[in-house]
Amino acid sequence: MHIPDGFISPSTSIVALVLAIPAWQYGIKKTKELLDSNEDAVTFLSSMAAFSFLIMMINIPIPGGTSGHAVGMGVLAILLGPWTAFIAISAVLFFQAVLFGDGGILAIGANSLAMGFVGSFGSYYFYRLLHNRASEGITLFVSGYGGMVLSSIAVALILGIQPVLFMEDGKAIYFPFGLNVTIPAITGSHMLIFGVIEGLVTVAVVRFFKKIKRVVSA
Repeated sequence: MHIPDGFISPSTSIVALVLAIPAWQYGIKKTKELLDSNEDAVTFLSSMAAFSFLIMMINIPIPGGTSGHAVGMGVLAILLGPWTAFIAISAVLFFQAVLFGDGGILAIGANSLAMGFVGSFGSYYFYRLLHNRASEGITLFVSGYGGMVLSSIAVALILGIQPVLFMEDGKAIYFPFGLNVTIPAITGSHMLIFGVIEGLVTVAVVRFFKKIKRVVSA
């Protein structure tokens, strides 16, 4: 689901960065407050960021010009809060782009907003909505699944509007496939496969940390 450089226009990358920068600034502030107030949060955040890094490296190509993978957004958002999850996922995306070329450096704003912001806040509010209204297993699964599907919609929209906005002589300058391809290919695959994986990961990992009493309050 990483968007590589060259798939979106420079103007799209700039707009995404303009939106992401103030979100990063506020997210760093909220993360610092969490870390200052809870010593255990440092260790937990580090371990979960490493976990997110590892599972995001397992990319499976899908039709429509991109790939799919789990993220760990649900776990981070539920246990540490959406702002800290957003910062952790953004950091992971940055290092993956710089060290492994997985996702674009110029596209870091778009990727961070789609996977980090949309996914984390989606997971968090699904959890808040269902907490004490459904069983723990269903609540955790839907939180991870819902956040992942929302992220895939954001990626599909960012890619799918490129041929609409940027054409030259009747040909797409950047990403060539429109929403009629990206929505079913990216979002469809995440609804059927990767969202389910994310949901199961969320259930397993959150329950694990609750069991060993190392959960950090968001």
